[in-house]
Amino acid sequence: MEKCVTLLLDDGVDRPLDYLAPSDAQIGMRALVPLRNRSVKGTIIAIKDSPEFKNTKPIESLLFDEASVPPELFELASWMSRYYCTPLRRILRMMVPSSVRGKAKPKMQRFVKRLYSIEKLTDLAAELRRSHPSQAQVIDIMLKAPKGLLLSELLEKAKTSRSPIDTLTKQGILEQKDLQIDRTPLQETDFFQTKAKKLSEQQQIALDAIAQFSAFKTHLIHGITGSGKTEVYLQAIDAALKENRGVIMLVPEIALTAQTIERLKARLPTKIAILHHRLSDGERFDTWQAIRSGEIRIAIGARSALFSPIHNLGLIIVDEEHDNSYKQSDEMPCYHARDVAIVRAKLSNCPVVLGSATPALESYFNAQNGKYILHTLSHRATDARLPKVHIVDMQREYEKGLSLFSDALLTGIKKRFERGEQTLLFLNRRGYNPYLKCSACGKTHKCPDCDVSLTFHKSQNTLYCHTCGFAQRPPPTTCPSCHAPSAMQFKGAGTEQIERALHAIFPEIRTLRMDADTTRHKGAHDRLFKQFRAGKADVLIGTQMIAKGLHFPSVTLVGVLNSDSALNIPDFRASEQTFQLLAQVSGRSGRSELPGEVIIQTQLPDHPIIVHASTENYPLFFEEELSVRKLFDYPPLTRLARFIFSGMDEMQTQNAALTMRDELTKHLPPSLLLLPVTPCGCERIKKNYRYQFLVKGISLAPLHNALNKTPPSHRNVRMVVDIDPTSVYF
Repeated sequence: MEKCVTLLLDDGVDRPLDYLAPSDAQIGMRALVPLRNRSVKGTIIAIKDSPEFKNTKPIESLLFDEASVPPELFELASWMSRYYCTPLRRILRMMVPSSVRGKAKPKMQRFVKRLYSIEKLTDLAAELRRSHPSQAQVIDIMLKAPKGLLLSELLEKAKTSRSPIDTLTKQGILEQKDLQIDRTPLQETDFFQTKAKKLSEQQQIALDAIAQFSAFKTHLIHGITGSGKTEVYLQAIDAALKENRGVIMLVPEIALTAQTIERLKARLPTKIAILHHRLSDGERFDTWQAIRSGEIRIAIGARSALFSPIHNLGLIIVDEEHDNSYKQSDEMPCYHARDVAIVRAKLSNCPVVLGSATPALESYFNAQNGKYILHTLSHRATDARLPKVHIVDMQREYEKGLSLFSDALLTGIKKRFERGEQTLLFLNRRGYNPYLKCSACGKTHKCPDCDVSLTFHKSQNTLYCHTCGFAQRPPPTTCPSCHAPSAMQFKGAGTEQIERALHAIFPEIRTLRMDADTTRHKGAHDRLFKQFRAGKADVLIGTQMIAKGLHFPSVTLVGVLNSDSALNIPDFRASEQTFQLLAQVSGRSGRSELPGEVIIQTQLPDHPIIVHASTENYPLFFEEELSVRKLFDYPPLTRLARFIFSGMDEMQTQNAALTMRDELTKHLPPSLLLLPVTPCGCERIKKNYRYQFLVKGISLAPLHNALNKTPPSHRNVRMVVDIDPTSVYF
């Protein structure tokens, strides 16, 4: 019996279309349907009792393929469409990778297997040795391969053509089959197996509460740096697997993915899916297929791993839940993986664990109000002590003629080198000099396409825009604005300059640099991490990617070179993000038996954020920051939506923003406040002018319906709706 189904087509038509389908059609399934004079693929999004029109066409076929969306994921997509004010088609395309939707295919390779016993093959090889030596050579190799060989491998070892192999196959001595090759990463890597550690009382209480895998609850583990949050995760994952439940674990950085994989594989001898943006199409296709089939029950990775079609999901973990990389802000849907993880756990009726030494204010606020279950880990694991933190006033150091490194930091680096210990230096700016400035008119040399200063990379003698990739070589010496000759001066310091300056002071010290320049290629994060862990460098210099969750037992000194730069950003989250970054990077020191030290260089030594971060006093920071948010009515006490408009024509872009704001005013209740249209903090990116306005209120639920009633933005102006933005400036 046929039924009527509504499909969203992959391309061709924006609105959903109705078709007739077989009785076994289900929501989330894929189908091939006729459209005009061609066949297109689509996803079934609804089932109706009867068609609206008599001449409704039947589908051509149901596609039982990997791109079908499981029911719980389809329900999640529907929620995301409403909450993030984004068309359902865009959500579905994001959930299912393009490689799975049809771009990639399984990789097949021919496999050769022996059919005769060892005795018969040995005798046959002896008979063929003189008459057909190439066949005998093939048999000799197959005798050493009880499980068989890839044809390509056999050809290489036998140093022969396919002819003798094909002859032996025709005679029934060998068998050739096409087998799918597994391209999922790291499955062949061996790891030294470790045992579960004895938990502290606080860790055990948290684990017992989490290990209720058939009930939805949101757990927030607030543990100081080095308190053993990862050990709780590992034992919770092990418990979930023993109950035949699937697990998703999110980590914010590729570098953390590699470290977490190492810990998981060392503890759990099972296949693990790795998902991040640097996978090839083939790797992503095979990984998705293995998850979908139930072959892999653990998925780990960045925010996209959240949409893995894991069977019988029993646990979701969001490590470093405060991290901004969980938020997609540059294109719709502007979702936050932490918040979507909570909804997915609710739909799957399983627990979700959020972990951080510096939780997002929203998360800690929800825990304080009883919405989340709070677990506090107040002591470092293995009784390791928190590092001693020293705040250095750089104004005094400048008076002594020092600029990059304080006396205390240089002394500390030298001591660690002499003792065979390691140092970590943090500066959240890459390149050699962050900007080039005219000494005559005072103007900073900016990218011609963006409202961003160009960064000097000395190794290439080139100025780069870190936003759009524009490059200028060599840097100008005459000011482009006032034309003053020889007036351009490089200002500020980046990680490249820090590395060179350190070598000039300590030529014998070995360094590694970890930033977007040195980790551009696939596998670079893992390679640098392993080199430093193995002691092949004395100092690791890096940007924020070294501040998150990494564990280096020999690091006993952390130096923060410019701790207060982010405090100058006019954004309501600037204080929170500065506290988080400083506390996190400080926590990389003294994580093992060796005592640790942290030196924070700042021009604001008495600033409350610097002081609280130095003592890792999160509760006090939370209370003070919450009082500021209350004063200005900012999250977590209210909700925000940010409307961003970008276009090549500035007037057109500004008018589109003004028009949309006026239209929304007609359809939104008075409880929602619409702030004025203003230029974005970064006014121009990739030749596009940018304007914005904010919507503020206790609930943003009316926004979705209001947007459906408003006419679309100007066709030459792009509009992005960012619900719960992590920044209202950039």
